[in-house]
Amino acid sequence: MIGRDGRKVGEVVAVEGDFLVVESGLLRKSRHAVPMAFAHPEEKERVVRLTVSKGLVRDSPGLRDGELDRRAVAEYYGLAEGEVAPETEGYGELRPDDPAWSAEQEERRSGVEPAAQRRARIREGKSEAGPHGRPIIPPDPHQGP
Repeated sequence: MIGRDGRKVGEVVAVEGDFLVVESGLLRKSRHAVPMAFAHPEEKERVVRLTVSKGLVRDSPGLRDGELDRRAVAEYYGLAEGEVAPETEGYGELRPDDPAWSAEQEERRSGVEPAAQRRARIREGKSEAGPHGRPIIPPDPHQGP
């Protein structure tokens, strides 16, 4: 097996589903799995060329006790499937500090008229408007006369 960088990665010793198991090292041998999506066999030369480097394979999760952790290897190479349904906490109840509150829900909760209602009121002509249709800014109740 040859990496993208042209360096020998190791010898293919097994095929497990969609993964090739490669063994490398002289004295301390290690085994790593490589997804077949990155492997391109060349029959004439009897070699498998990879689209990833030797270093990437070397740093991948190794086989432990001869067992391949398919999920860990797929995650390492960015090929893991997403979760079917994310885990949730609770039963759909929103706490006051929950980021799931919409802007409109937050405005209602804090006593501010939601923007959609404010626009509808202005369109219907039920707003306080001064000359040229501009809203009248009420005086600040915190300032003295």
